[in-house]
Amino acid sequence: MENNKVLDEATEEKKKSKWKQLVKKFGVGGIIFFTVKGIITSTLIYFLGKNFWTVINDYFANLFG
Repeated sequence: MENNKVLDEATEEKKKSKWKQLVKKFGVGGIIFFTVKGIITSTLIYFLGKNFWTVINDYFANLFG
């Protein structure tokens, strides 16, 4: 029984340390940025569907062409 409790505590520490590592690496602003970026990208792909790459290619063609 005690052995399971020790393993559970070790697992909790790993979970916390992973979040701490991410916050140290990217900071709170970085995590928010990547989350918002992912939401925007997912939304664009969802609403544009199959035409997503066509719209992106046309945009860059007009931008650089």
